[in-house]
Amino acid sequence: MSILKFTEDHEWLRVEGDVATVGITDYAQNALGDIVFVQLPDVGASFAKGDEAAVIESVKAAGELKMPLAGTVIDVNPALVDAPATVNEDPLGAGWFIRIRLDDPSAADALLDQAAYDKLTA
Repeated sequence: MSILKFTEDHEWLRVEGDVATVGITDYAQNALGDIVFVQLPDVGASFAKGDEAAVIESVKAAGELKMPLAGTVIDVNPALVDAPATVNEDPLGAGWFIRIRLDDPSAADALLDQAAYDKLTA
């Protein structure tokens, strides 16, 4: 069973055991506008919570995907390199950025659930 969690920095995580798929929310992609470039980290890279894990550039601004929890990158979405607009088209699906093996899966419990995130962005 997967659990969807959110950060105040507008990342989402789909947590399945000790692995999380990470991307940016619909709110974030809408604020950025048309995404034209994504730079992904290397598989095997480890990050602390809050570290910049990926670079996102749009026609309006540059931003980053911050690491929502500490972990190691086990997969990246290569489709975003050639088709960064996928993030705009399907931010919670095909527009995922990275998959990470969480250092502490229970840390996801402290993140926002859907209701709390909706309240944050209302």
